[in-house]
Amino acid sequence: MLKQVIFCIHTGGELEQPVCGAARYLQQCGLKTEICHTADGDGIGCEDAMETLFLADDMKIIEKLRKSGFYAIGIQKSEDTQQRFSGVKYVFTDIEEVEADSYEKAFQRLAGLPWKILETDRCIVRETTVNDVNDFYRIYADPSMTRYMEGLFGHPEDEIRYTKDYIEKVYGLLGFGVWTVIEKKSGNVIGRAGFSIRNGFDDVELGFLIGVPWQKKGYATEVCSAIMDYGKEVLQFREVQTLVKKENEVSIHICEKLGFRRYDEVDIEENIYGESYQNGRSVNFSPSHYGKYVRLIWESDRQN
Repeated sequence: MLKQVIFCIHTGGELEQPVCGAARYLQQCGLKTEICHTADGDGIGCEDAMETLFLADDMKIIEKLRKSGFYAIGIQKSEDTQQRFSGVKYVFTDIEEVEADSYEKAFQRLAGLPWKILETDRCIVRETTVNDVNDFYRIYADPSMTRYMEGLFGHPEDEIRYTKDYIEKVYGLLGFGVWTVIEKKSGNVIGRAGFSIRNGFDDVELGFLIGVPWQKKGYATEVCSAIMDYGKEVLQFREVQTLVKKENEVSIHICEKLGFRRYDEVDIEENIYGESYQNGRSVNFSPSHYGKYVRLIWESDRQN
């Protein structure tokens, strides 16, 4: 958890005033802050490295901080085109406009911690971690879970490799994906839900799965309703599709309750993930076959 933010800037630079304003704001949000004036990064450090985020206005300082095991990102004036931050995941500009949540999310990404996406009355939706994989296998063990959708890789080691790549390449680049659903009361992983991009389609796609012990209790509707609100308000999605196997009338009904309307029917290739995952790609594919799916569309302009 982020507890401290340290700004490392050149003395008397243009960032001095906005950084002071940002520091005061973060203190009001309950975070410790410190402003270090340095030209080369020597002597900078802290005791709580695993709870601290550094922001520096010089790439050389960031490199020194990284080598010392600290989490560091860039900071610059919005009009500054001279400073380059090659390989830095986050560079904040207009620092006085950056909200505390952005510092927290940058810290979590660097620390390998999952983002909490949203919370409903009964559930928490957060990014998936490799620790969720065993729970997924328990959920998918019921044959009914793969009646209308693809399952997991045959061996957990393959699923873990895939999950690690997914966290880095999907969450890290897109800022959204399919997330883990946790029941608050028990702390159990009960399913998965979120957004994805399917090859051959332009629209972002909603997908969801709730384990058998938690079905018929309204969890899917509760979670997906909140996810659609998140898609509209935070991700600024204007149109979302979902593809549901034609025989899966329960899921079609849930989607219609969420405001989706039937658009057409399409043939979708199934078993596209292969039987194992090695070197960043799926291998050992089964013979391809297609299923008939109902495509439903959600449009923000049509929602109340």
